Amino acid sequence: MNPGLFLVSPGCFVSGLYLEGADWDVERGCLIKSKPKVLVVDLPILKIIPIEAHRLKLQNTFRTPVYTTSMRRNAMGVGLVFEADLFTSKHISHWVLQGVCLTLNSD
Repeated sequence: MNPGLFLVSPGCFVSGLYLEGADWDVERGCLIKSKPKVLVVDLPILKIIPIEAHRLKLQNTFRTPVYTTSMRRNAMGVGLVFEADLFTSKHISHWVLQGVCLTLNSD
């Protein structure tokens, strides 16, 4: 097997996340306002790329908390898994006020 034939990209793909308080525009790859009376939607496959914080320079992104459940914490007060930077065309405060987050379970 020739190692030059395969390109290795850093990161991993995660599926099965749920987006709460917003919707996802697949064509533009960014957060959009949720449809009326729809609180939770399936998020398409998310690529997670680890990077050192001092090298990270993102614009037009919302640092979205990822929780284990929609309760956002368990009985021990733990629930935050990591934060995912999702692209957006709106100001960050809009998504904060909407309570946007990702969850691992839809409950």
